[in-house]
Amino acid sequence: MNPIVKSTLHPANPHRDRYDFPSLIKATPKLKEFVSINKYGDESIDFFNPRAVIALNKALLKKFYQIDYWEIPEGYLCPPIPGRAEYIHQVASLLSKDTSSIEGATQNSLRCLDIGVGSNCIYPIIGVNAYNWTFVGSDVDKDALDSAQKIIDNNKVLQGKVELRYQSKRKFILHGIIQKDEKFDLSICNPPFHSSAAEAKLEAVKKLSNLRKRQVKQPLLNFGGQSTEIWCDGGEEKFILKMIDESMSFKNSCRWFTTMVSKAAHLKKIYAALDKIPHLKHQTLQVETGNKVSRIVAWTYQ
Repeated sequence: MNPIVKSTLHPANPHRDRYDFPSLIKATPKLKEFVSINKYGDESIDFFNPRAVIALNKALLKKFYQIDYWEIPEGYLCPPIPGRAEYIHQVASLLSKDTSSIEGATQNSLRCLDIGVGSNCIYPIIGVNAYNWTFVGSDVDKDALDSAQKIIDNNKVLQGKVELRYQSKRKFILHGIIQKDEKFDLSICNPPFHSSAAEAKLEAVKKLSNLRKRQVKQPLLNFGGQSTEIWCDGGEEKFILKMIDESMSFKNSCRWFTTMVSKAAHLKKIYAALDKIPHLKHQTLQVETGNKVSRIVAWTYQ
């Protein structure tokens, strides 16, 4: 049985309200050139403009997370900060309700594994700032890890808090990353959505056409994304099923395994795989923000 816990945005998420552009511009003056009055009479940016989206992220990271340097390589994923923050705060609440955390760790001393840390290092940035967690971030992309390391090296708040590891064997997710006798309180993951580059492009074109209310032929890379970030063989469903299978080998290494699930249609097979494992407990955190529904599936062997 899978209990589904529904909620709106977490009360600790600082991005619950509309963007305060005057204060964001004060934090990062360069943002000003991208801010204008939209058709509703509100200050906003053009979210189809990649440079504007990156400028907004830099301002948010500066104002809320004390990040002075944040650069990502061209074409890499530029994540929406509010949604990433929501994941961190939701799993923090999950852990706060679990009184038997590994070795009695307190909320501000938890250790987290970020599977697919990416070039942006966004989950460690939020987790370190909001909860003082420490992180190990893994990735199959060396260039992404180089970018993430540069972010760590150039922000004092992250130094000594985040370690990066290269996954040299792409057929594995946890094997080769979690070391012998190593302990984590939590793992997080935002898996690649799509099963191929063609599918990723098709979905991007469809989404953009719906947003602009007219047919477009090419996706606009306002949020970017390399192949390893947005698609993998078998897509999200196969990736998560593989992660569940591997987690059985690390049942004593990690208290809670968690992952984002973007497509509700994938939940049936995910639940079926989890239900087959003896002595495993799982639940789904479902967050509704306007018309968007986000899901975090979490499971534990302990």
